[in-house]
Amino acid sequence: MIVISEDVWSEGFANLAKTQTIIHEPDLWNRREDLKALLKNATALIVRNRTQVNEEIFAAAPNLRIVGRAGVGLDNIDLNSADAHGVVVSAALGINAVAVGELTLGLALALLRRVTELDQSTRNGAWDRRAGSEISGKTWGMLGFGATARALARLLKGFDVKVLAYDPFAKIDDSFTKEVNVSLVSSDEVISHSDLISLHMPATPETTKMINGTTLSAMKPHAVIVNVGRGELIDEEALEDALVRKVIAGAALDVRATEPPKDSRFTSLSNVILTPHIAGITAESQAKINEVLVSEVERSLKGAPSQYAVGVVKEFKK
Repeated sequence: MIVISEDVWSEGFANLAKTQTIIHEPDLWNRREDLKALLKNATALIVRNRTQVNEEIFAAAPNLRIVGRAGVGLDNIDLNSADAHGVVVSAALGINAVAVGELTLGLALALLRRVTELDQSTRNGAWDRRAGSEISGKTWGMLGFGATARALARLLKGFDVKVLAYDPFAKIDDSFTKEVNVSLVSSDEVISHSDLISLHMPATPETTKMINGTTLSAMKPHAVIVNVGRGELIDEEALEDALVRKVIAGAALDVRATEPPKDSRFTSLSNVILTPHIAGITAESQAKINEVLVSEVERSLKGAPSQYAVGVVKEFKK
């Protein structure tokens, strides 16, 4: 039996359902006991980022062979526990990088040209023609330089920007750095020297609230932030205060510390754009991801090794 605990579905899964029992309940991630009960007989679990797949889940799933992650972040999956239980964790890392890069660029353009603000004011009868700002000629800083940041860097080649990037784990060859005009620098340099800053890092003890009152104060007053990494990277109270006091010029947040948010923070600010964690979700990227997930489940059921395993375990072992 295959359990899908979030909003993941495609024609491929529909075809797989002709030969396999599939339980598809998009809100199952929020019904922990129901999820554990279903997993007693499950061989595969498909999740996005809401289902917390930890030791409790693995212990409740004695027949589980594979966990498929529809997306790239792995902070909701305990890889050590998966390895201990001999379960494959599969994720098509980087497959939605272009989608994330495109939205990051789009949000930055919208911020600098005040697109959402002017759309609303024009609908209300105003004709506000105040000047916005261009990306061209600016310095774009990236905190994290993995697949999504690199896809963005390629898109920025047409904008004549200087790219600064901080990533202590990045391994980049000289040819790529020259191709996209990127310099690897410290996080302090990214924060203090950039006109635009995009966040691409996972949430870890080291990165949580890395954007805080101190770092915000070190930014240029005309700087804007685009967060497509994880909401936990930002101290939201400090960011709200900085935006109200014009310490920085604006922010676009595709991810939040709590999703969906339980408060109305940022909703009254015209210099903020809010989107519901959609950076990696396009028709094209989802089709590619679902194709990989279906293939990975089929391989696992046949006893074949995973092609997209992210843990130590590459094929099911019990």
